[in-house]
Amino acid sequence: MKSFFVYMMTNTRKNVLYIGATNNLTRRVIEHKLHTVSGFTANYNCTDLVYFEETPSIKEAISREKQLKKWSRAKKESLIASMNPERRDLSASLEMTGL
Repeated sequence: MKSFFVYMMTNTRKNVLYIGATNNLTRRVIEHKLHTVSGFTANYNCTDLVYFEETPSIKEAISREKQLKKWSRAKKESLIASMNPERRDLSASLEMTGL
């Protein structure tokens, strides 16, 4: 069964949040870390994965992404803290081939 992910990236100062959805979390995090795609995460140097959740369909992942983007910063921070209270880069827990 294929998995899809909603995730949050931040910069090293932890003052910027980016929310995205993907079908391959490892590949997408590598792209963010290497700045292979121009845009928000490259401009703000969002290279640390601080939160992710798995969904069974891309439709659910996109719906959850839209939901999270509407939340207040405080609510997003609370969600991150529930999974990652120290706001460590969780990408080390993924199989990060290619880095």
